[in-house]
Amino acid sequence: MRAAALFAALVLAAMSMSALPAQAQTKVRIGKPQAGAFQFVPVDVGLEAGIFKKHGLDVESSDFGGGPRVQQALTAGALDLAIGSGPELAMIVKGAPETAVAALADAPYAVVLAVLNDGPKTIADLKGKKISVSTRGGLTYWLAQELSRRQGWGPEGFAITPLGATTAQTAALKTKQIDGMIVEVNAGYRLEEEKSGRVLVQFGDLLKTFHIYVLYAHSEFAAKNPAAVRAFLAGWFETIDWMQKNRERAIDIVRRKTDVSVALATRDYDELSGMFNKTGRFNPEALKVLSRSFVEMGILPSEPDVTKLLTEQYLPGTK
Repeated sequence: MRAAALFAALVLAAMSMSALPAQAQTKVRIGKPQAGAFQFVPVDVGLEAGIFKKHGLDVESSDFGGGPRVQQALTAGALDLAIGSGPELAMIVKGAPETAVAALADAPYAVVLAVLNDGPKTIADLKGKKISVSTRGGLTYWLAQELSRRQGWGPEGFAITPLGATTAQTAALKTKQIDGMIVEVNAGYRLEEEKSGRVLVQFGDLLKTFHIYVLYAHSEFAAKNPAAVRAFLAGWFETIDWMQKNRERAIDIVRRKTDVSVALATRDYDELSGMFNKTGRFNPEALKVLSRSFVEMGILPSEPDVTKLLTEQYLPGTK
């Protein structure tokens, strides 16, 4: 009788516990400039490894066709958070309702200048040649100008040609309509893998002090949900740490999410992991470079006080 009563009590307890509502997860909508790029894959890793969920977040991730479209969606209130380039800080000066809340990646290892195998052998060989970029006034356009300046040619040492998507640039390169292309790193790696081209310039080696990617938060969302912004950043940095400690599992996720070979996913992991900022804190010297880029790209007439465009209050370890 006692055993039966105890069993009944345990059953009732289990039923009452199962009837309790699950802990609510805060929904966060984040936008990424593109799918299939290693630099944005920590979002996918954090989702698959359950890291964001552990921090109480239901993360909805969306991929867009470039940074400007992400900025449009964030401005329209269709996103709560967005990964964007450092130069997009200038959009805040122009009135975009957002704030930079963390530096996610520093030196621009995610961008390369690639050429065909029978193309120019050195940077000097590219003087006056056609170099494609995604858009006029964008990050790749500025990197082309910066490379030209560092060669002593001024900002127009190349015939800079905006061609849009990476696929269009690759097609133009292979048909020799252009002499080189400044694109995301995997486009260059793919050329090397198929033995049709090579990476001539790794911009991460050229420009050490920089913030290539930044996390932006919609101002209204950050004001109403500061805990969610903090939780996302805590999840992001935990994911970066998880990737470092779980190399093989991380490479497998990279392979699947970026749709590349195991060899290329391994190269991504080994060569690009170091670009991620481990704390999210902004480097004053990198901010000076970004401020200069706003004027050089023609986005702003003069250099702004960049410190007014960002905050570190949501970073792990801050109050």
